[in-house]
Amino acid sequence: MKPYLSVIIPAYNEAKRLPLTLIDIGKHLSKAEFSYEIIVVDNNSTDATSEIVKRFSHLINNLKLIRCNVPGKGAAVQKGILEAGGKIRLFMDADNSTSIDQFGKMIPYFSEGYDVVIGSRDVSGSQLIPPQPWYRRISGNVGNLIIQALLLPGLWDTQCGFKAFTEKSALRIFPLIKIGKWGFDVEVLSLAKTTGFKIKEIPVVWVNNPFSHVKASAYLQVLWEVFKIRYWLTMNKYKL
Repeated sequence: MKPYLSVIIPAYNEAKRLPLTLIDIGKHLSKAEFSYEIIVVDNNSTDATSEIVKRFSHLINNLKLIRCNVPGKGAAVQKGILEAGGKIRLFMDADNSTSIDQFGKMIPYFSEGYDVVIGSRDVSGSQLIPPQPWYRRISGNVGNLIIQALLLPGLWDTQCGFKAFTEKSALRIFPLIKIGKWGFDVEVLSLAKTTGFKIKEIPVVWVNNPFSHVKASAYLQVLWEVFKIRYWLTMNKYKL
């Protein structure tokens, strides 16, 4: 039977952070009134990520492991989303920056007819614990203004790693993805907008992880990929 929710967690060398995330997800979803599956996508980890998932699969219901040999978070999310079976497909970060308990806020918007619901750190009602360093806030704000100007006007946080899609929108958007790394969030949302899917941005609680794997250079890479996405859309490289 098709589950209502598929939770996809891309993981690269997450053996230290993943256990607490899986425990939190298992605790919350075990109380849910809907069916679910949890999919960890091991993205060529060189640590014990896969072994951790295998061990926890005996403790947490409906926990699965798949592997993605193509490097990059975007590639791992794409594989997980397309192999999932849920009517709603959510991807979230392995460090649990946004807890699965925030998914409850999304459900009403799917009932209202939205196709894509994304967590945001930059709309009214969001909470950042603790606040991000000033240099990350500035670089993020500048980057978002460029993203809005070129691709996604009205969306204030394209990079929060907590996004959910209906099955229909996921199966339309994710096979088209060309970007495997940090810019894939912008690409996914741009494709959703271009293909006519309704997007809702909602506030979430986000816990800042001081040991984040995201390097400062990733912001520059995202901006370069934004220009590529704009070009591909203009030249109809996605063949929409």
